[in-house]
Amino acid sequence: MQTVLLVDADVIVRHNLAEFLRECGLKVVEASSAAEARTFLGEASLGIDIAFVDARLPGSENAFALRAWIAEIHPDIDIVLAGSLETAVEEASEICEQGPTLPKPYDPKSVLDRIKRLRAERDRG
Repeated sequence: MQTVLLVDADVIVRHNLAEFLRECGLKVVEASSAAEARTFLGEASLGIDIAFVDARLPGSENAFALRAWIAEIHPDIDIVLAGSLETAVEEASEICEQGPTLPKPYDPKSVLDRIKRLRAERDRG
């Protein structure tokens, strides 16, 4: 079973998306901040395969910094950075070369399709 780390400060969005993904057969770990996400990523027993991170993540560490940290420390974890295009351009121009790939509000089916494509690409590679 694949495990998704869902990082979004908006509890309603996070909970609804997590429930949908669970109904689709995925294990979901929910985090409300980058710090909480780092804690979960440090737990090898969780077996996280994919990090789904809201690009507008508030706090002292933003989503782009978290993405860079995950890519460096956990290169085997696929990352989906999601959010508005405006946020991506604003933040990515200074911090990261890759912006969000899914816009908010999330279409749960699009999220699931993106996760499936990431895993299929990794399995082929």
